[in-house]
Amino acid sequence: MVELILGLDEAGKGPVIGPMIIAGCLIEKKDESSLRRLEVKDSKLVTKKRREYLEEEIKKVVRSFEIVICEAEEIDSTNSAGINLIELEARKFAEIINKLNKGTEKIKIIIDCPSIGIKSWTDQLKTKIKNLSNLEFVIEHKADVNYLAVAAASILAKCERERKMDLLKEKYGNEIGSGYCADPLTMKFVEKFALKFGKEGLFRNSWATWKNACIKLKQVELEF
Repeated sequence: MVELILGLDEAGKGPVIGPMIIAGCLIEKKDESSLRRLEVKDSKLVTKKRREYLEEEIKKVVRSFEIVICEAEEIDSTNSAGINLIELEARKFAEIINKLNKGTEKIKIIIDCPSIGIKSWTDQLKTKIKNLSNLEFVIEHKADVNYLAVAAASILAKCERERKMDLLKEKYGNEIGSGYCADPLTMKFVEKFALKFGKEGLFRNSWATWKNACIKLKQVELEF
């Protein structure tokens, strides 16, 4: 019997600019040797150039893959509806599982858990999955480091986010940086343009980073 593994991971959970990407890679157990030969690792451990090479090679190895794009506007709208990012991730992970699970073969689902509470998040995830009968779950922290299928998913997610960020840079300039709050270039851009571009779906308007920047900019306007 063919042993199937579905590894899932995300990229762009925390930034104030740009989308969050969820990816899933469905592989046969025997294909782990191919991923190992490629030296597939968690996306954070390889360079951009190497990620782009691995992305194409991973797509050749896996049985199938799915990518879900969650734009800043969707993150904001679900937040406004009382759905936090952790629950939104559970919904998106389940969406991929439901797409790739045909219900005819046993699949081991491996996910890099986005929540501190692994059991409660796993229980939440399972409520959103249509068919559980053929699924086995491995939900762990650092799964992107410990499991090849998850590492492969992390690379697909990261590459997709980088393409999305490149498109945003074409429109708004390289000054948007990486989109992460720890990036001084990004923070400088947010602090300057939070109001001007605030309604264009660029920023995560539900983030305190954007809200605080808007408050400061409005205060400056009042002073003048």
